[in-house]
Amino acid sequence: MMNFSFRHVEIFSAVMSTGSATAAAALLHTSQPTISRELSRFEKLTGLVLFERSGGKLAPTEQALMLYDEVQRSYVGLQRIASTADAIRNHRQWQLSVACLPAFSHNLLPQACRQLQLRHPGMQVSITPLEAPGLQEALSAQRYHLGLTEDSEAPPGASGEILLQADLVAVMPEGHVLCRHTVLELADFDGVDFVCLAPEDPYRLKTDSLLRDAGVTRRLAVETHSAGAVCATVALGAGIAIVNPLTALEYAARGVQIRPLAFSVPYTVCLVTPSHRPASAGVLRCAEILRETCRAMQARLSMGEGG
Repeated sequence: MMNFSFRHVEIFSAVMSTGSATAAAALLHTSQPTISRELSRFEKLTGLVLFERSGGKLAPTEQALMLYDEVQRSYVGLQRIASTADAIRNHRQWQLSVACLPAFSHNLLPQACRQLQLRHPGMQVSITPLEAPGLQEALSAQRYHLGLTEDSEAPPGASGEILLQADLVAVMPEGHVLCRHTVLELADFDGVDFVCLAPEDPYRLKTDSLLRDAGVTRRLAVETHSAGAVCATVALGAGIAIVNPLTALEYAARGVQIRPLAFSVPYTVCLVTPSHRPASAGVLRCAEILRETCRAMQARLSMGEGG
């Protein structure tokens, strides 16, 4: 194994880039004899003839040019490492990974990420949408810095904090006959065209049970896979729906009307923190912005936005 050091490589690179031992010494804040001595040592350790010496001048050999190509490629990596270390030291860069249900990647997290950008320009956030079983497993396995779920209890190996508690809401297109109501009763859904989530969705199951027990029969117009798809379908006038309040707020700006329900189907947003990952400053700041974002959404719901 060749026993040369990074200092030898640094001196070689300086001589190659400046063209002389004297200029390299000035660049590295050392003496010309030191440069010449260490350069000779580097040649001996590598077994290469790197320079032709004539009249005090150094002319790089073909071997030197080949080696310098590799040194330049390596220096790019070293410079990136140094820059990253400097950014971390000065709190200019954090890399956070967040796992969440798909719905949160469309409404809550984009708003929170915008605030992170404004307040902490060096923050880098990676968002991974996962369905419930995979999400719980990934958070328990400590794969992400933070998680967002709809469960009030955190999975094993993690702690949970409820950020928002609300009820599902009704959404309908502008001009729908039910827009004249300020609150919708179960009976109001009887005989209306309805846009539904998939049959196995837990909120669909709860809603179906309540309507069935009340003897209410809807006309199933469209069945689709996500709350976002439900609201987009409602906005086009295909019917009305019952969805989570965050997705409803997202579509309020697109002409969808929101109404509270006289009956309760609870909805929860929970922040999950893996227990065995260190809580860096970036994680703490991201968590606080998520809390602020949820408080703002709760306030919008309380004020009846979209009604």
